Amino acid sequence: MNPRFIFYDVYANLKQWFRNRSSVFWSLLFPILLILLFGSIFSGSNDITYTIAIQDLDDSTYSHLLIDILENISIIDIKNVDKNENITSYMLDNDLPAAIVIPNGFGEDLNDIILNPISTTNLSFYYDPARGDTVDVIKTVLQSTLYEINMQLTGGRKIIGLNEKIAAGENLSYIDFFLPGMIGFTIMTSSIYGSIERNTKYRKNGILRKLLTTPVNKTEWLLAKMLFMLFLSFLSTIIILIVGWIVFNLHVHLDIFTVILVISTSFLFSGIGMIISRFVKEEETADMAGGAITFPMMFLAGTFFPLEIMPEFLQMFAKILPLYYVNEGFRNAMIYMDIDKTLYFTGFVVLFAIIFFIIGAILINWREE
Repeated sequence: MNPRFIFYDVYANLKQWFRNRSSVFWSLLFPILLILLFGSIFSGSNDITYTIAIQDLDDSTYSHLLIDILENISIIDIKNVDKNENITSYMLDNDLPAAIVIPNGFGEDLNDIILNPISTTNLSFYYDPARGDTVDVIKTVLQSTLYEINMQLTGGRKIIGLNEKIAAGENLSYIDFFLPGMIGFTIMTSSIYGSIERNTKYRKNGILRKLLTTPVNKTEWLLAKMLFMLFLSFLSTIIILIVGWIVFNLHVHLDIFTVILVISTSFLFSGIGMIISRFVKEEETADMAGGAITFPMMFLAGTFFPLEIMPEFLQMFAKILPLYYVNEGFRNAMIYMDIDKTLYFTGFVVLFAIIFFIIGAILINWREE
């Protein structure tokens, strides 16, 4: 072993790293972003409240007492729903993760159950599988509360339980709700990193400058690159869907909005990639710059973590991120089949795509490369 060689090699790498200011900047910024991101997400967990809907079909003394008990739980915020409302539609329209329906005859059943030791009654617990972590917390709190009520009434015998129901359809599973976010995330990463990698490589190799000597104009060149990125976006989407259908027996709805979202999402994040590559000159720092953009969106836009577990200021910030609208657009188109919300979120994605792609196209200047 030659210690001098090891020392001088490390020294040379450090010297080269310090000379590359962009590399130093992104190397330091990336871990700072991560700690600030996760620290902000989880540091406010003690102040979180979860909003759920309650529909009282019984309107009895016992049902009123139950609602009073639930309203006194500090982390639960109750929204009372009129008897004539469709509870699942109300949940989806108000973006709620869960709802409880107190059945008609609940009070009478409780009176009978207290005397009859073999009877039970159930509350209907509707939930949105797309909000898995949030639903788990709410369900745990409700089950603990019902356990305490059962203890008070019968000394521990279970007389009130939860009958769980999926709000968006009985045939759907968690993977069905997770898949739209995965499609959006996959298109985002492939489009951003693909654009950054190609543009920085072409700049470094002098290809962009050489294009000035050819009959090809910038519009044609960008269109060719975008068609290739679209091919990759559709390919990854199709692969995810096929594997999901074969392995997990997916139940998702595909329509023209899904196609529009794939196209606009590809243009959107390719545009962001072009913008990043305009300011990142070295291939070595391109991935760091891409990660600094994609990682916050990945964790804040509702792909893996529900917005409810975040502090309010992060929830507000998440709703200005393009990936949030992509995820919600895919989810409403493929799962909820809510045409109004699909149009709303798709409109934002298309708008973001136009803005970022135009900016990215303008910033690519062959003469300066």
